[in-house]
Amino acid sequence: MSYTIGIDVGGTKVLGGVVDENGKVLKTSRRDTPREGGRILTETIAAVALELTSEFTVSAVGISAAGFVSSDRKTILATPNIAGWNGVQLDAELTSLINLPVFLENDANSAAWGERTFGAGKGKMNMLMVTVGTGVGGGIIVNGELLRGAFGIAAEIGHLRVLPEGHLCGCGARGCFEQYASGNALLRHAREAIAASPDLARNLLARGDGTVAGLTGKAITEAAREGDHVALAAFNTTAQWLGAGIASLSVILDPECVVIGGGVVDAGEILLEPTRAAMQRNMPFAGKHPYPEIISATLGNEAGLVGVANLARFQ
Repeated sequence: MSYTIGIDVGGTKVLGGVVDENGKVLKTSRRDTPREGGRILTETIAAVALELTSEFTVSAVGISAAGFVSSDRKTILATPNIAGWNGVQLDAELTSLINLPVFLENDANSAAWGERTFGAGKGKMNMLMVTVGTGVGGGIIVNGELLRGAFGIAAEIGHLRVLPEGHLCGCGARGCFEQYASGNALLRHAREAIAASPDLARNLLARGDGTVAGLTGKAITEAAREGDHVALAAFNTTAQWLGAGIASLSVILDPECVVIGGGVVDAGEILLEPTRAAMQRNMPFAGKHPYPEIISATLGNEAGLVGVANLARFQ
């Protein structure tokens, strides 16, 4: 059996795992992401890899991280949530520390590849993955291959402009998709619904500290599951934007399926059902062509880890 390591690097944690050729995670190791980022973060990743290689013989290490990765998959060009990690030649730095081949990939691409190879989109030749968390990320499979683009930064679908002069995004543009269809957007939609119907919001607010500022995505999801009208309205607004965005992307990509991942998908059909309806309602040439299936991801938090471990196997 052949083993590789996948390491998912996020703003709060570095999670590594030994993965076999069937996508099974055999052992994991976790560290907190150091706030300083930079070289200290690189050394933290190396420590995770070395811990895992002490028990398993592995052939390569894959690193999944949010941000732009160079087309040769060797350099982190820019990261939105990690300090001191712009323009870092991570391949060379890590190889010198762990003495193993290193492969870099964007986190949403890694998750898409994991779901396409072992999860909800297994075997699909043309697939779109949309990760709905703090922001919105994307991964695109075309004819069985990841679409990376000329400079390695394709599929940043969260930064499609869906509303001219809309909300300011962290990328510097206004009206980006993730400002309306993400977990953060869900919170804003809930706050707007509370402002519109304060008398109906008592149940939802009681799940936190009683204030709008104390509202959490988890509380909104729990309330929606119990039929709370304000929580359901927030999910419905999020789904309208998500479905409309998927409709536009589908005209360009024509995927067999759209896999929805990320923390917000924990709501299940509360999010997915209105998203499907919104996609159909906003689909250009509606009724004249097949629609992609919209389904939930199945690998959870391990999708990126498993995906990048598999990509490293074949680099």
